[in-house]
Amino acid sequence: MSNKIKHSGVVENVVGDSVQVRIVQTSACAACKVAGYCNASESKEKLVDVYHCDVRGLKVGDAVTVTASTQVAAHALLMGFGLPFVVMVVVLYAVLQLTGREGLAALSSLAALVPYYGVLFLFRNRLREKLAFSIEQ
Repeated sequence: MSNKIKHSGVVENVVGDSVQVRIVQTSACAACKVAGYCNASESKEKLVDVYHCDVRGLKVGDAVTVTASTQVAAHALLMGFGLPFVVMVVVLYAVLQLTGREGLAALSSLAALVPYYGVLFLFRNRLREKLAFSIEQ
């Protein structure tokens, strides 16, 4: 079993030691024979920024493979979805226990996400280094 996630893509932009790659992200059932008749299959184009990579020989239009370790993917999912869910549940429970008002508890739990994502935004450069992609040519 591979410990890397790979996506094929095309180089869109090369600036300094950074590369912007366009990848097509497809759902698991997009390759199904009846995918054209089913609403469940889906594919999206995404731009991925790869920082601090060897850009020698790379130019716009080159086919490359963008990789990330499964550990990086798990960490990104935890930061983007897991911890915010925990924050919401904890705040919801705490405010509901303190006030007994469900509406206030719901709004408070949603409002608690503003500072959480604000902190993520402030530390985006540090997270960019930690949650890094790489390029295989």
